[in-house]
Amino acid sequence: MNKPAHELFALSLALSIGACAGPPAKGRPGARDTGSGDTGSGEGGGAPAGGGWALPDEAAPHAGTWLVWPHHRTYGRAYRDHLDPTWVAMTAALVAHEDVHIIVRDADEELRVAALLAAGSVSGDGVDYLHQPADDVWARDMGPIFVVDADGAGAVLDWGFDGWGGDAPHRDDDAVAGAVGRALGLPVIDRNDVVLEGGAIELDGEGTLLTTESAVLGDGRNPGLGRADLEAAFAQQLGVRKVVWLDGAPGGRLDITDMHIDGFARFAPGPVLVTLADADLARWGVSAADIERLGALTDADGAPYPRVNLPLTAADVVTSYGHDVQFPGSYLNYYVANGVVLVPTYEDAHDAAALAGVGALFPDRAVVGVDSRDLFREGGMIHCVTQQEPAGLRP
Repeated sequence: MNKPAHELFALSLALSIGACAGPPAKGRPGARDTGSGDTGSGEGGGAPAGGGWALPDEAAPHAGTWLVWPHHRTYGRAYRDHLDPTWVAMTAALVAHEDVHIIVRDADEELRVAALLAAGSVSGDGVDYLHQPADDVWARDMGPIFVVDADGAGAVLDWGFDGWGGDAPHRDDDAVAGAVGRALGLPVIDRNDVVLEGGAIELDGEGTLLTTESAVLGDGRNPGLGRADLEAAFAQQLGVRKVVWLDGAPGGRLDITDMHIDGFARFAPGPVLVTLADADLARWGVSAADIERLGALTDADGAPYPRVNLPLTAADVVTSYGHDVQFPGSYLNYYVANGVVLVPTYEDAHDAAALAGVGALFPDRAVVGVDSRDLFREGGMIHCVTQQEPAGLRP
């Protein structure tokens, strides 16, 4: 933990001033309209990881970023057209720093995307395409997870993906991770016996994993498995020494992720816990018990984390086309790439403070705000739709 605690406290205080606290919300929005307690939580693990694989930190050097481009086949043309500008903006911000690998269904879709990028003055240099069907855009949850062994050899980890507990179409999505691994000539580790979405876990880069039970063991995910089974998988496939379980909350139709961790608690290099002020955690729908657990969080060696709070939006998010989402936006769903951090923005009074806060956490990187209002209506933000490929893994 290399950042002085007094500097982090000052930053957290500055960012928390003026953050709007409203009544507790039920969960993040989940506008795909696909339908669909307190279980006692705490810390597990603590034993050394059982060998095998490890997940490189998101802030480590990348070979590139994987995106799944929006299309019309699952949710219609308006859905696609509203999201296209966000993908153009992400590609423009990323391609100056690292390659961008775009998943599209076929050659026709590739031509459409290439035309959008050209119209946005985004260079095609450093952009390539993989033709692979996908149901939706959530690369963090269903895309390839790149891991390394003790010798630095890479593989693609293919967890099972069931559409957030069967709440959304997912047959094509479930095939994406394996398809990427095969296309790159990397070994594919088949762990379809365990359902896991990438947005459900957050690692500190030093052996601790933070998650919510509602998003890993709730809503039909992983029936017959318990915490010990998941902790063993995390140790073997991700190199985790300690797992911290929050309760989370079932989201129903409002949040089909059932409270993914990457909307309200992240780690930055140090490691530093990046989260919300307690009042904003409550506004996000986090329980009092989970707020207390976050306040007492320690790393795999038992040391408390320095903590930085980012704000929520001052107002509820309203899309570019005038739809009131009736929920505040989070800035914690940022994505760390080579030389740049992409931060969701909402044309809100707190955008500037959030960008400054993220910039202080990553002083060696540029910070670029990406308008995420329309994406937020569909249930996610920037981290949800990006997936890093660590450098040096391809054969």
